[in-house]
Amino acid sequence: MAETLDKVDAVIVGSGWAGGISAAELTKAGYKVVMLEKGRKQSKEDFLNIKDELRFSIRYDMMQNLSKETVTARKSVDDEAKPVRNNKSARLGQGKGGAGVHWNGVTFRWMPYDFEIYSQTVERYGKDKIPEECTIQDWGIDWDTVEPYYDKFEKTLGISGEENPLGAKRSDQYPTPPLKSSAAIDLFMDSTKNLGYHPYRLPAATLSQQYTNPDGETINACMYCAFCEEYGCHFGAKADPLLTVLLTAEKTGNMDLRDQSTVTEVIHENGKATGVKYVDNNSGKEFIQPADIVVLAGFVFTNTKLLLMSEIGEPYNPETEKGVIGRNFTGHFNNLSTYVGARGYFDNKKFNLAMGTGALGATIDDFSGDHWDHNDVDFLHGYEIHYFQLGNRPIKNNAVPRGTPQWGPEFKKKSLYYTNRNLLIVPQTAFLPNRYSYLDLDPAYKDEFGNPLVRATVTYTDQERERTRHGVENCGKIMEEMGADIIDVDEVADDIEFDRQFFTDHFIGGVIMGDDPEISAVNTYSQMWDMENLFVVGGSSFPHTSAYNPTGTIGAFAYRAAEGMIEYLEGDGGLVEEPGKNNVSKI
Repeated sequence: MAETLDKVDAVIVGSGWAGGISAAELTKAGYKVVMLEKGRKQSKEDFLNIKDELRFSIRYDMMQNLSKETVTARKSVDDEAKPVRNNKSARLGQGKGGAGVHWNGVTFRWMPYDFEIYSQTVERYGKDKIPEECTIQDWGIDWDTVEPYYDKFEKTLGISGEENPLGAKRSDQYPTPPLKSSAAIDLFMDSTKNLGYHPYRLPAATLSQQYTNPDGETINACMYCAFCEEYGCHFGAKADPLLTVLLTAEKTGNMDLRDQSTVTEVIHENGKATGVKYVDNNSGKEFIQPADIVVLAGFVFTNTKLLLMSEIGEPYNPETEKGVIGRNFTGHFNNLSTYVGARGYFDNKKFNLAMGTGALGATIDDFSGDHWDHNDVDFLHGYEIHYFQLGNRPIKNNAVPRGTPQWGPEFKKKSLYYTNRNLLIVPQTAFLPNRYSYLDLDPAYKDEFGNPLVRATVTYTDQERERTRHGVENCGKIMEEMGADIIDVDEVADDIEFDRQFFTDHFIGGVIMGDDPEISAVNTYSQMWDMENLFVVGGSSFPHTSAYNPTGTIGAFAYRAAEGMIEYLEGDGGLVEEPGKNNVSKI
């Protein structure tokens, strides 16, 4: 029998950026918050003097235990889904601060085109340009409304960057200047300029200088140690929830963060959420935490699973295209939209590739969104081409030209020779939704509590393959301009399909936003149409994946969601935003 605890103003599921921002804004406004995190507690001090590649990059210490909780995955509705049990294939973070602790720190803004992708596509090309199976839709919001929230998130983190020459208008500059450059970054920028493109430095949450944010929290200057992805920051120089929003919430005295607490159900009655049920992972005891509002701020899979398990909202059906929960699952998939590109090997150039950060590099936006005419190509949206100097760690870096044996004397010779003589550039591509890519509950596999696992069905379409093929070809041309002596350009086969791997945290959808409850689950304040005191915050709400990393947009919409939560709690209930309405920002 679950024990019922004292009621609070808000219960938040998940302690990453989405949950942390919600908690900071609610607690600053005086509301009492309980935050439930299924992972362990951690702090900056836990990462001091620890740069253990075996522990974090090989054994994935900061990632979810996939033997207890994972997803199943398949390439089509006719395929058999199998559980993902290897962290190399699914780097799903957990612990206080979520994936925001072990992230690289790349903090892009998405484009105005992203938020109005359907209407802008139809206006420029007509409806026939949209493939029959493609389910793109407008988000119910425009750039002028979203932009102030981007600005607020960037100032909370102290983002280091420079203005995108092709970007939309900004209300202010980045709070800190871009990171240092390097010979490889300069080569990429000079070469892309020579080709007529518009390079700019990556916006980074690994800061170029010490910075104190509007909440009074200080982030230090980056030391370029290269241990960002999969690691907590040794120097306190990577803006993460531990250093910023969670610390701000804790200082108010209004937040109670309970770690090792796995939420299994949203409790609801008469069309309203009354709280959540959770399990204490250490004791096995069940508790019910009542609250005036419930905030689901977990990862995409967690949020969708809880709604389906709790029977909130209509599950999506790919055959009829009816229902909203699970709809429009997209992401940056490893063999099509993230880790393919062109690698160049240089005989007459040598680079210092040991120094770096998770967000050190440069990119071009010339092929992103609708910046270029799509009349002569068979796909929508596009890709940003980037060079990252993440910093080569000792164990995982020994690229050799294609055709080299994978062992023996020739491999050893070329591996040593090309250690600091190879560069990779990548077109990170958008992945647009289609009717057969979605999330539901797996009928065959269970988690450690006996509940169904989430099943991800990811079907690649011709436009996804064409978009990536277009991108890698342009990467090859840029690498040629950079002067590489050997260039290996990845091939995108006509029959390439999803291979059940989730290499990044860039996954989107399942509880998408819009202004029409028939095809969206939440409004633009991340408030459920079907349950007005339930907010679902984070990448779950995005109707498609852009070419860009999602964290900046997750942060922006988390601030908008928190604004909606406070307005709801201060008012007489009801929807903060009605269907068909596009409310203006109050920031």
